[in-house]
Amino acid sequence: MSPSRWQGTRLRHAWYARHVADNIPVFDGHNDYISRRFEDPKVDLFSGEGMMHISLDALRAGGVFGGLFAIFVPPTGGFHGKRESAPGGMPPRVDLSYARRVVVTQFALLLRMIEQSDGAFRLATTVEEIEAIRDAGSIAVVAHVEGADGIAASLEELDLLYAAGLRSIGPVWSRHNRFGHGVPIFGESTPDTGPGLTSAGKRLVRRCTERGIVVDLSHITERGFRDVARISGAPLVASHSNAWHLCRSPRNLTDAQLDAIARSDGFVGLNFGTIFLRADRAVNPDTPLTVMIDHLRYLVDRLGVERVGFGSDFDGAGISAAIGNAAGMPHLIEAMRTAGFSESEINGIAWRNWLAVLRRIWGR
Repeated sequence: MSPSRWQGTRLRHAWYARHVADNIPVFDGHNDYISRRFEDPKVDLFSGEGMMHISLDALRAGGVFGGLFAIFVPPTGGFHGKRESAPGGMPPRVDLSYARRVVVTQFALLLRMIEQSDGAFRLATTVEEIEAIRDAGSIAVVAHVEGADGIAASLEELDLLYAAGLRSIGPVWSRHNRFGHGVPIFGESTPDTGPGLTSAGKRLVRRCTERGIVVDLSHITERGFRDVARISGAPLVASHSNAWHLCRSPRNLTDAQLDAIARSDGFVGLNFGTIFLRADRAVNPDTPLTVMIDHLRYLVDRLGVERVGFGSDFDGAGISAAIGNAAGMPHLIEAMRTAGFSESEINGIAWRNWLAVLRRIWGR
């Protein structure tokens, strides 16, 4: 990097550090930027071209200092960006060789994004690294795999991905695989839509627990959720899910699941997708922020304020126009103030609670 370019980068990072210090910082538990970039090479995080929710400028404007970046295997032929208009039913299983190739390609895209960012993004594998990256004015990237379709039952790929920096994984997305069964995205039902973990799925959970990898329960069936709760002694985490009591989507969590998460000292990240927020499960950008506040309040009342945060699903779901994109996070923060959340509670939900649960699972 040339001296002048380095100086410009340094000044931008210094501005970002001051901006975060003047606002409520945010750690976001789920975005789908990498899979969007995989399916559409014209999407560019740095220029904002093709931007939906995530860009470098939008993250900085929203005070987002880190989060989980998902690697997701779309069905053969492409699916991302069409989830909410797809016909009902479960997407088909995907072939291991195809899924493995996609996971490797997307992980490479993630690492290349970091390398090309001139220090704006940095990979984090511990909470201490997240904090150091934040303090340096950069954005911490935690690698997450959404659906373990690219991992064989023997789990060799899991070990390789862990060595590359993976620290969070969902055993299933909303389809079935060799590890378990996912819930549908569409329709009205409880999450009790199918069987639980397979024998390979139980081995996967045990290995993740041993390594300190987050096991994300956001797309799994209720029986699969109970299997994880029985097998893992770690806090239960649903990175981007909401309250089934308020929106009867199979993607949301019942009171019994929320109670199990609370008993485990676990965590739930609020999903911003309107189909998981509204009682009518509609994709509606006119959804008011009060609907999000209702879910936040319900989760806080059920789990305790220290076990709730954000899992936006940016670039993976249609969200309220009142937020628009990552730059709109201050609007949600202000809505929380208006609803009576204290500054301490807001800071917990916006970032502290995520770092606390990651420390409980990662051990550092």
